[in-house]
Amino acid sequence: MDLQTFFQENPKVALGFSGGVDSAFLLWAALTYGADVRPYFVKTVFQPAFEEADARRLCRQLGAPLTVVPVDILLSGKIRENAADRCYWCKRELFSALSRQAQKDGYQVVIDGTNASDDAGDRPGMRALQELSVRSPLRQCGLTKDEIRARSQAAELFTWDKPAYACLATRIPAGRPLTETLLRQVEAAEDVLARLGFTDFRVRVRGNVALIQLPPEQMPLALQHRERLCAALLEAGFQETALDLMGRP
Repeated sequence: MDLQTFFQENPKVALGFSGGVDSAFLLWAALTYGADVRPYFVKTVFQPAFEEADARRLCRQLGAPLTVVPVDILLSGKIRENAADRCYWCKRELFSALSRQAQKDGYQVVIDGTNASDDAGDRPGMRALQELSVRSPLRQCGLTKDEIRARSQAAELFTWDKPAYACLATRIPAGRPLTETLLRQVEAAEDVLARLGFTDFRVRVRGNVALIQLPPEQMPLALQHRERLCAALLEAGFQETALDLMGRP
């Protein structure tokens, strides 16, 4: 099956839309193949502000109205406790909320941007999607991340080279309870790195330490800006700053 066939068979769909490479391309494909598609951005404290901004920008580019579904994700004890299976419970919460809104809007089929490069064995959230009958056309059609980037570039989508981005909760080790304050600290720290020109980075929480993980080629830039980084991360609420010399995994 290819995407055109998928959307011929499923001409009316609700899309879980993050503003990332995969969901952006999927929205473009659905519109290109004539589907009645509505993108939904589920807004929680796990998503930094730039993700919503990118989602809105892409929807404006494609002329697709965006529906924002706010969810207080930390109301769930299973998610707030941040156990090893948090991703499963989070994905269930997000797509349950999306599905409820989509059904109210008249959309029965829900799709997401999981692609053929995503390892199901390493993504407990994919089990939640299966349980909720969420379809993954990119994965179903065998499209890998590299193929999606290439097709996105050809379609002139600004997201084509956007780095992969996992939610803010992934910066906090399993077992440490999640709070809005801690998540905002991480977001503020990563905003600093973005403004200084870093890309494809992570700021991970290790006790009261902000552990910066960068691509190896950006290490010299970190040393160049070390005083500004330390001052900004201290202001964000971290007591110390550390640089992972192994680079970002």
